[in-house]
Amino acid sequence: MMKKRRPNEQSLEKLITNNQISAPLWIQFRHAPAQSIYPAHGHAWGEFIYAFHGVMEINIDQIDYIPPPPYGIWLPPHLEHSGLNRTAVSHGTLYIHENLCTKMPKQAGILLTSPLVSALLQHLKQHPQDKDDPEHLRLLHVLLDQLHHATLVGSYLPHSDHPVLKQILDYLHQHPSDNSTLEQLAQGVNMTERTLARYSQKELGISLNEWRQRLKVTKAMSMLDQGKTVESIALDLGYANASAFINMFKRWMQCTPDQFRKLYK
Repeated sequence: MMKKRRPNEQSLEKLITNNQISAPLWIQFRHAPAQSIYPAHGHAWGEFIYAFHGVMEINIDQIDYIPPPPYGIWLPPHLEHSGLNRTAVSHGTLYIHENLCTKMPKQAGILLTSPLVSALLQHLKQHPQDKDDPEHLRLLHVLLDQLHHATLVGSYLPHSDHPVLKQILDYLHQHPSDNSTLEQLAQGVNMTERTLARYSQKELGISLNEWRQRLKVTKAMSMLDQGKTVESIALDLGYANASAFINMFKRWMQCTPDQFRKLYK
């Protein structure tokens, strides 16, 4: 089904279908408004995309990749993908000629990068230089070297087109505060708890409980980005109090919600 063109979609489409980059290794920083749509496309270069501010969603073969800061997503050359920014996003993209991609992963995924990658990207953003400046090029090659050593992981929030499981996932997306048990969710779609657990593991690669935790984390990142209080986010996500939400967030992100807000704002 074709998506309805948004007002800002045409300019983005024109930008991303140009199959030329200005150098073998090149970086660009952009700010995209909320609800920006990147139509399905592919290109001859690899991309490492890192969000400084906001939360990106990139779809590949019906799987949503949502890279939680401070990590980014790797897209190898010639891979068709689309994107959606539900919130405004400030991001940097390192474009890598396919001849320089030999040591990069052959599959797309989230790269668990070192703190040096974040520091380099921050420096490059704050100190723009001519793309042919020798110092600038050296920093880009250091950045590429660091990406070579990063661990690739799969989608942070897997997706499924299984009709029954998709119905549950869509419901939970729309009602993240719902605390129904696995048994209750299964009963709602005329399925046994065991069958639902089996489908979740097979289709998502993780349990439905873990999927729900990841969903809450991604929802929380967006709400923190919007300036909501920790207390209101906790209630919106179905927690009885802020402490329970903070403990969950810290377990997944290795920092508290307030620390996250300060680090990645």
